[in-house]
Amino acid sequence: MPGTGRQRKSVKTFTQYDYMLLFMTTGIALFGVLMIYSAGYYTASVFNAPFRFVKQQLSGLGIGFILMFAISKLDYQMFIQKIAGKKYSLSMSHIAYITAIVLQTAVLFIGEEYNGAKRWIKIGPVQFQPSEISKIAAILFISYAVYKNRKALDSFLGFLSVMAYMMPLIVLIAKENLSSAIIVGGISIGMCFVASNKKGYFVACALILVGVIVLYIVFGDPFRMERIQIWLNVETHPKAHQIKQGLYAVASGGLFGKGLGQSMQKLGFIPEAYNDMIFAVICEELGIVGAALVILAFLVLFWRIVVIACHAPDIFGTMLCVGVMVQLAIQVVINVAVVTNSIPSTGIPLPFISYGGTSELIIMAEMGLVLGVSRQIKQK
Repeated sequence: MPGTGRQRKSVKTFTQYDYMLLFMTTGIALFGVLMIYSAGYYTASVFNAPFRFVKQQLSGLGIGFILMFAISKLDYQMFIQKIAGKKYSLSMSHIAYITAIVLQTAVLFIGEEYNGAKRWIKIGPVQFQPSEISKIAAILFISYAVYKNRKALDSFLGFLSVMAYMMPLIVLIAKENLSSAIIVGGISIGMCFVASNKKGYFVACALILVGVIVLYIVFGDPFRMERIQIWLNVETHPKAHQIKQGLYAVASGGLFGKGLGQSMQKLGFIPEAYNDMIFAVICEELGIVGAALVILAFLVLFWRIVVIACHAPDIFGTMLCVGVMVQLAIQVVINVAVVTNSIPSTGIPLPFISYGGTSELIIMAEMGLVLGVSRQIKQK
């Protein structure tokens, strides 16, 4: 992994992308459009618009690709450059963090309520989730913190100092969206773990984190404890319908699946099958083999991000790649685990594949950051 001692002037900018990463990103995203069409066709037909979800996803994906390529053309080190006055100078990473705090605070007061939670801000025709913006803000901020003083993370106090900055953001997100708060917390801890040369104290941190989550579930809103009960009693609990139908889909797919478009559970049995539960439809239509190939595609994607991280020109570029990979890995693991009832239900989309606007745009922006790092790797 690159150290902080590398000088910026030794880096030569290249116009060549990591084409394997670009190919995997494009391939998984287009596969997602195909599965959204399959999983959402029945629901969309109810509104006499069978291509409704596909059109919206393609529109978002098109904007996402433009955003990805635009960001990839920028010098990623602009995020560590000072942009304010000499006395109280701030970097773009600081601005991103402050913006996330402001948006997460605003959503508690002016957010659009959906399923009992305020997670969306609507400004005219535009609607977005601040929690998605908070994920990329966390990646930028922690990358900057590591860039400024990586050695501080070799001590427990140094780690706590970084987490002290992240906790306000995590707490604000957890107020209405525990699953996203867990992801931002996981990004924070995962990036600090990779940056630190001493890993021992992270075991204690992990135990403390698990304890905090348990206490929050037990003494927090009753519906979180209810989800534990659903998880433990999926066959008998009256509110276990979604998970139960998802398991039926996974089981009925067999080894090779029923065939693309042939899912039965998407016909009104699995609520919003094109969203967080889309992996269940993948299992039913493409079988265990198809689902395994999807997971393999993600593993190849992660491998390319790791390769770029290991060859990045500086520690800031390395940490940007690490943060993006940690986020994507957490979301894939949690989504698959929820669909297979390995953990209690929580609303985490499958990256690139689940239907969603804000999530898709932010992920494509993050891939732009990684591609931007790959363009500045010195060629031998």
